[in-house]
Amino acid sequence: MFSKRSIRRSFLIQLIFASASLIFIFSSLLYFYIENSILEDKNNVLLEHAKHIAHNESVFDTDSSQPEKYLGIEVEIIHLNQSKIGINIYETTKNNNIYLTVIYPFNLDEFSYLKITKNITATKALLDKILHYIFIINIAGFLLVIVYAIGLSKMLVSPVKTLSVKLSDMNEHLMHPIQTEKLPEEFEPLGKTINHLIARIQNFVKYQKELFIGTAHELKTPLAVIKLKNQVTLIKKRSAEEYIEALNVTNKTIDEMNVIVSNILNIGRQEGAQLDKPQEIDIIRLLRQKADDFKLLASNEEKTLDMSFEPNGFMAIIQVGLLNQIVQNFLQNALKFTPVDGKVSLISRQDNYGLLIQVIDEGCGIDESVDLFAPFKRQGNKSGVGLGLFLAKSAADALGAKINIKNRVDGKQGTVASLHLSSNLSCILPKNT
Repeated sequence: MFSKRSIRRSFLIQLIFASASLIFIFSSLLYFYIENSILEDKNNVLLEHAKHIAHNESVFDTDSSQPEKYLGIEVEIIHLNQSKIGINIYETTKNNNIYLTVIYPFNLDEFSYLKITKNITATKALLDKILHYIFIINIAGFLLVIVYAIGLSKMLVSPVKTLSVKLSDMNEHLMHPIQTEKLPEEFEPLGKTINHLIARIQNFVKYQKELFIGTAHELKTPLAVIKLKNQVTLIKKRSAEEYIEALNVTNKTIDEMNVIVSNILNIGRQEGAQLDKPQEIDIIRLLRQKADDFKLLASNEEKTLDMSFEPNGFMAIIQVGLLNQIVQNFLQNALKFTPVDGKVSLISRQDNYGLLIQVIDEGCGIDESVDLFAPFKRQGNKSGVGLGLFLAKSAADALGAKINIKNRVDGKQGTVASLHLSSNLSCILPKNT
């Protein structure tokens, strides 16, 4: 019915075993308690009879209205060779009857003892019936436990089956978030995780479509320019200089196409980088290295690159290539749009979520209503293919990080590019003393 790897099978086995053990232990304790209570009561009654007889007292209670309850007692005096045998109680079986016998001292000087015997066959039969009924109740309880366990396990896996059915009906063209409010509370985190994954898939499909359409459009335009230029050149005979000029224009257009193709290849390389094994690195140290690399470039462009890093160290298990790509893209864009004598800042700080990395420039700002992370989206007065931020967003998604670009709110013109790394897979290094 269930495979060996089934959680439901393991749950059923453990629940049934635990319930059966509990029923058996409880029933055994209950039966032994009942048996001991009844037999102890019988022993006490015989001892009371022996005590009354030994002291020449009536075995009947003067206030008793039912003296016949003492019937069935056989009393005799026996002589033993031992004077200190004490009180002895034991059971005997004779002719399929069970007798309870008590030996009680009567006259120790004559080595005489009272031997009082009572037939307890009916009591033993009652105990056997009680044991039989307990056994039947145990079987019925065990069957109820099995039925309950099957029903409970079915109820527990029902949300998983519901999620499975909903996910199996989805495809890349028809994907809807799961309504987590209809799920049991324990499955709500799973539903939110699946919805997050669905959103990422939807964005991926959306960007892939835009990438294909944008690539076709971006390549079609230079090809049309090359063709038109060649057709114009071939209309009539021209001088060597004019042919050289036409070829230079064609080569320039081909170079632009090569840039587009190179960026598309970078997308493929990035998807391969997402499968690279994560490494444990100090992110602050990596940021310092990046800042040093770009500081010289900024100086050559007559711009300033400032840095401010907190904490002193932040260890993380991460794909270094993807993080490098994001930080490098932020710095390249910041230096490209920042005017001469302007300043670019690379900063980091820790918060409750993790490590926040920001690159702040003094460029022209952005239109925040435009999705700059879509492929071939370009803003500003600088040339570019429009795939850099698309690659950065894809890398951030692969790292499980948050990424955004906003205009500065400190009264200055420019943008703030932010990367927010979660601390789930990270730890803070102690400060150097």
